Parts: sequence; C-alpha cells; structure tokens
Amino acid sequence: MEIEGVVTRIYRGHYYVELADGEVLCCRLRSRLRKHLVYPQSRQRRQRVLQIRRGDPGGPVAVGDRVRVARLDVQTGVIEEVLPPETELVRRAAGAEDRHWRRQRLVANVDQIMPMFAVQEPPPNFRLLDRYLVMVEAAELPAIICLNKVDLGLPDDVVTMARIYQVIGYPVLFTSAVTGQGLDDLRAALQGHTTAFCGPSGVGKSSLLNAMQPGLGLAIREVSAATGKGRHTTSSVTRFSLDVGGYVVDTPGLRELGLWDVAPEDMDVYFRELAPYIDHCRFPDCIHLTEPGCAVLAALERGEISPERYESYLRLRGL
Repeated sequence: MEIEGVVTRIYRGHYYVELADGEVLCCRLRSRLRKHLVYPQSRQRRQRVLQIRRGDPGGPVAVGDRVRVARLDVQTGVIEEVLPPETELVRRAAGAEDRHWRRQRLVANVDQIMPMFAVQEPPPNFRLLDRYLVMVEAAELPAIICLNKVDLGLPDDVVTMARIYQVIGYPVLFTSAVTGQGLDDLRAALQGHTTAFCGPSGVGKSSLLNAMQPGLGLAIREVSAATGKGRHTTSSVTRFSLDVGGYVVDTPGLRELGLWDVAPEDMDVYFRELAPYIDHCRFPDCIHLTEPGCAVLAALERGEISPERYESYLRLRGL
C-alpha cells in the first residue's frame, strides 16, 4: 500500500520522507522515475550519477515535494510517484550546458521566500538580491527580505537600499543572531507559513535559525578572511518544523543564480516598480533604454523609480 508524505531532505541519493504522523522514512527513487537522468554520453552520465548521489536538486524530486511511497520495512521505502507541486522555485543549473539539464529545482510547495543577506561580512550583493526577487516574482510568490548581522553595524548605504525595497512593497527585516534583534519579527513572519531561506553563503541563515529556535543545532562557519565571502556550511536542502507553527526550508548558499524561463523581453514585468508604466510607453516593444515616449524613463526622471533598481533591470536584460 502506498502512503503519502513530504520530502524533507535529499542527501547522497537518499530521500527522507516525513509521513502524516511525523515518522520519517529513508527512501530511494523508483528506477522508472530516473529515466530522464541518463545522459547519452558516458562522461556526462557518470557526472550525472555523481550529482544524484550528492543530492543534486536538479533531479525529479525536490525538498517540499509531496510523494507517494511504498514501505519496504520499518525505516525505509521507495518513492513511487511525485505529485504535482503547487509552487516551485527553479534556477538555471550552475555550469550546465546541455539544454536538457539547465532547469534545476531548488524547493517545492513553499508559500513565501526569504532572501537573506548580511549587512556586513560579507557585504550585501543587491544585484544578486534583485535576481532572487525576479525569480520569486516569476514564481508568483511573496518575498520578505532579511538583512542579518546588524550587530556589526548598519552602514548608511544599506539603510538607503533597504528603504528602496520597502517603498516598492517588499517587507525588510533587520536581524541579529548575536543580540536577538528582530527575532520576534522573524518568528511572526514565519509563523504558519512554509518559507524558503535563500541567499549566499556566510550571511548567517543557520545561525539565525539556531537563535530563533534553540535545539536545531545547525552547523555554522565563519566568513573566509582571505576572500571576504561565505563558506558553505549547509550542504543539502532541508525542511524544518517550527515551534511557532509552519516550516522553514534551509537552502545551501548560492554564489550564482541563473534565471530560468524568464525571457529578456519580459524582464520589466518582474520589476514591480517598472510594471505599472510599461503599458504607457509609446512603443509596445519598448526596452526602456533610449526610446522616445518611454513611460519608464519618464518615471525614472521624476524619481519614481530608483536608479539602482533601474540599473539592475538593464543588467539583467543584458543592455
């Protein structure tokens, strides 16, 4: 008899499935679900098998997926079916060249995304944040921005950028795992939701989760003094149950984020402060660069669109 559960972790080719009663089965994937994982070339095939064993999220199952499993014994089972997700977050796989393997599923069945960056150590990359927000807008999911490590001091330029995001409708939380600042606001934002934490390495995602809910015991590492960048600690996508109600999906730090299924000509739609103006441009194929009668450029001139976000749009559009 098949039973339904939710994938809470993928690690080295094992899928941990939580059942309705809280029991967790360590499952493997039925071979027929792996059919599309086989490359025609042997070198690519070997590489793909290694990725599967390491828990690569580019396969047919992602953390958060609802699946049907057949129990093999008390602790193990096999995934027989992956149910269609209500939502999913995807990116273009890092380094992927084969057109069949460019789509990489990060998480499934979340109802909000929390991009997280540190205010210092490492400094926030707002261009990367804008990529996250485009990906979230394309997935039609709400986003809450979290700026962590405020105990290190809050630079004026970070405050200015945070205000820009608040003005266009993104909630911004300021938090610290050291002092506890913002933890109550964080709990309130997460309560009753299934939230994906995402962001680069070293911004304190695991530290903040440990501070918010003692007992999780997530591993943490310091930022590299040599590079000033975060070092990977979270090595697999994992879903945690929260004491306040709801779930958090903690994802490994990403240093690059290739957008998937976002056409360049549609990029303006995913910048929410540009979107209201695009139908008022003189030309329907306006790219908002130098065209006469461009409503976006007029709004930029009036100060209704920030130059920083406009520059992000141009870069993501490849202009």
